[in-house]
Amino acid sequence: MKTGNRIAHATQKLQRTLSQRIRMASAIAGVPKGHLAVYVGENHKRFVIPISYLSYPLFKDLLDWAEEEFGFNHPMGGLTIPCTEDYFISLTSSLH
Repeated sequence: MKTGNRIAHATQKLQRTLSQRIRMASAIAGVPKGHLAVYVGENHKRFVIPISYLSYPLFKDLLDWAEEEFGFNHPMGGLTIPCTEDYFISLTSSLH
């Protein structure tokens, strides 16, 4: 399988996994509809972000990084992003 096809397949698989987890996490953790909780940095600080962020290329890069780091089993039970809190805040601020 070519690299582009593998990336597309992995992205589709991640999106399916995320959509299932978003529904479960939203019901359990009180996350507003249209949002998801992610855990960022060494201390796994929880951020609630709009799901629209998933369509931005910069955020997709973070998802790829998370997949490389954790696969599809995230230690916090939710989506864990392996970057610093400062970087995450800076990136998400630019997406507004």
